[in-house]
Amino acid sequence: MQFLMLIYRDRVPVGASNGPAGSDVEAWVTRLTERGIRLAGDPVAPDNEALTVRVRNGSTKVDKAAFLDTGGALLGFDLLECVDQDQAVAVAAEHPLAVRHVLELRPIRSD
Repeated sequence: MQFLMLIYRDRVPVGASNGPAGSDVEAWVTRLTERGIRLAGDPVAPDNEALTVRVRNGSTKVDKAAFLDTGGALLGFDLLECVDQDQAVAVAAEHPLAVRHVLELRPIRSD
């Protein structure tokens, strides 16, 4: 079962902490990629670099703006292959950014 894990900056401040080191995130990525759970993922550009594409009446319209205004809170994504939702939650909880940010899991429909 695949899940899209979206990583957002939490709007509710978390207590003072240095937060996870980049090497902690790299170790998580390496460990889960080697186990075949993390299939892909990367940081994403800020809202002001997003493009929105619509095709209406045969005409393509491109807006230089994000469809959802996250206020720059969307930081990145990971594509996960998990046995079930419980494993996806456990994998997300292991991510070093989970202590300071919000991780959203969305099952990918295969129907």
